[in-house]
Amino acid sequence: MPQLSNVTLKNSADQDQVFGPRDISNGVATLVKSNGVPLADKRMAVSHTRTPNGREKVSFKFTVPVVQDATVNGVTKPVVVRTAYMDIAITVDATSTATERADLRWMMTSLATSAFATDMIDDLEYLY
Repeated sequence: MPQLSNVTLKNSADQDQVFGPRDISNGVATLVKSNGVPLADKRMAVSHTRTPNGREKVSFKFTVPVVQDATVNGVTKPVVVRTAYMDIAITVDATSTATERADLRWMMTSLATSAFATDMIDDLEYLY
């Protein structure tokens, strides 16, 4: 069982994005990348559950706000101008092997760096 600890991910500029543990509540761990303003925290929620039909489900949910300063009546404060979300879920049968689960993880990694995903996500291109 992995201990909740810092998770370092890379952004598109190849810079480390360090998500630190914040909380575990009702089986969901929350990690944040904070710049000191909670409104601007990037969040990652992680869970591992057993579904009603006995499958194992691992979920990662990201919430990434974009915050800008807004001045109203001479008072400047940060406001969320938009938010991006990403949900990743892997569900396997309880009888799956470690190799089958690793294959899914590697396929997910390979997909994320593929030209197909770049076209769909970065460039917002539609399928034809």
